[in-house]
Amino acid sequence: MSNKSVKRQKTRKTLRLDRAVRFVWQAGPGWSIASLALVVIQGVLPLLSLYLMKLIVDAVTYSLGAPDKAVAFKHVALLIGFAAGAALLNSLCQLIANLVKEAQTLAVTDHMYGILHAKSIEVDLEYYENPKYFDTLHRAQQEGPYRPTRIVNDLVQLGQGGISLMAMAGLLISFHWGMAVLLIGAAVPGVFVRLKYSEKLFNWQKGRTQSERKSGYFNWLLTGDQHAKEIRLFDLGELFKHRFGELRKTLRGERLGITRKRSFAEFLAQTGGTIAVFASFALIAYRTVQGAITLGGMVMYFGAFQKAMGYLRGMLGAIADLYENNLYLSNLYEFLDLEPKVKEPLHPVSVPRPMRKGISFEHVSFTYPGSDKEVLEDVSLSVEPGEVVALVGENGSGKTTFIKLLCRLYDPVEGTITLDGIDLRQFRMSDFRREIGVIFQDYARYHLTARENIWLGDTNLTPGHQRIAETARYTGVDDLIMRLPKGYDTPLGKWFEDGEELSLGEWQKIALTRAFLRDARIMVLDEPTSSLDAKTEYGVFKKFGQLLNGRSAILISHRFSTVRMADTIYVFHEGRVIESGAHEELVRQGGKYALLFERQARYYT
Repeated sequence: MSNKSVKRQKTRKTLRLDRAVRFVWQAGPGWSIASLALVVIQGVLPLLSLYLMKLIVDAVTYSLGAPDKAVAFKHVALLIGFAAGAALLNSLCQLIANLVKEAQTLAVTDHMYGILHAKSIEVDLEYYENPKYFDTLHRAQQEGPYRPTRIVNDLVQLGQGGISLMAMAGLLISFHWGMAVLLIGAAVPGVFVRLKYSEKLFNWQKGRTQSERKSGYFNWLLTGDQHAKEIRLFDLGELFKHRFGELRKTLRGERLGITRKRSFAEFLAQTGGTIAVFASFALIAYRTVQGAITLGGMVMYFGAFQKAMGYLRGMLGAIADLYENNLYLSNLYEFLDLEPKVKEPLHPVSVPRPMRKGISFEHVSFTYPGSDKEVLEDVSLSVEPGEVVALVGENGSGKTTFIKLLCRLYDPVEGTITLDGIDLRQFRMSDFRREIGVIFQDYARYHLTARENIWLGDTNLTPGHQRIAETARYTGVDDLIMRLPKGYDTPLGKWFEDGEELSLGEWQKIALTRAFLRDARIMVLDEPTSSLDAKTEYGVFKKFGQLLNGRSAILISHRFSTVRMADTIYVFHEGRVIESGAHEELVRQGGKYALLFERQARYYT
């Protein structure tokens, strides 16, 4: 590792508290101010309570020899009343502090989820196709929502404990300087143990992220609905259960090993602390027996030592917590510091509307990050306004990658992609993507209402817009929706109450309708009818021209009944375009397309 990267990692560990404080402040400035006010009040109250206890003990001692015990007890009772008032005030402050802490924690957690979600949307598709990204995301999701609150709570504890400790320390040093030595000896060793094992545990967790994720994956397979049928049909339940158990057994054993060592070290530290406590008690008792202090003084000084030790331990523990939480928050910062590689232009150009020249790929080549294999090589083709283009080829020939580049989910390594002669990289991404309606072969199934499933294709419309039902009628899904118990307001899928499950073909028709709802100039249909039966597919494509309504379309399909309707067909092979032309023309040429068509035609003759 280079010196520069080591330096950057050290900076991350030492200079990130400001970010955590900023997260908490942004989540709720009012709660933060209330918390700071309570710090000052709760920091002073312990000294007041301790001093009142000294006065009470001394007053009781004096009363034992007083001639008028009734008068003497009135003085004691008054002091007890003051002590009760201080205790009630402390209880009230503690109650309010707990309320503020709970409200602040909830606000920060929701705020941090918002930050995580925003970053998840911002990062490129590349990260979602990279296992290292999922390790980073997993760690960020584990730590991000609650660590900032912990850091601020630690800072609050440091402030509150610091105020109380200074008061107690002043009192103890005025009694004997040796009390300060005993105080440090009682509290400090435990903190060093905490710091050492916090880093050990952090490094262990970071190194085992993939194992944690893999165990989570097996848990998801066993408990989710997506694989329930296959797990039962192929009797995979015990296999996945065993693999989950083995992973958890290994993780559990390693973590318990660290915990055992930590517990033993903490016991040794606590032994030293206990010896220091009773040594201080002996010193205070000795001075009391000598007559140097009163019985009330003995109670006050020993109480002050115990409280001071508690505050010091709390402060040192808070420092250890800060270090630990800062270590774990570096996972969040690692995620938040990811930079998108598909960048917005500094000076975006307006997207031409209507499209006049069309889309053009000019000598485009592409290799996925982290791979040496060229997925697209010197691809040149064009899609004119209103033209229907089909991409055919065997699996892995580069068709879906072509679509990803067109949608600017990636940028080409070489060459350019233009719209009306303007490089796509000059458009604001949201503006350009609004011009594209897409249905991928792994289309999404949203467990929302049927209306919302379609409306998501163009959220610029109101959820009740008439175009939703109109588009559904064009694609033929309206009849299906009207047969559902609540029509367009029926939840789809079985994740939530009253949901209705659809067949794969029905889900695909919903996704197709969602794509066509968008008022886009370019329609991209990746295997748009793969789950439809022949009759339904025929009905969809019978209305295809009406659905397109003059828009350009790019079709990817293995069904030549779909492909042959295209104006131009491009044949992909190992990342290159090797043939192009209309269906009849390509069949006459007797090349790759004709061979693929002949193979499929055999099954229908």
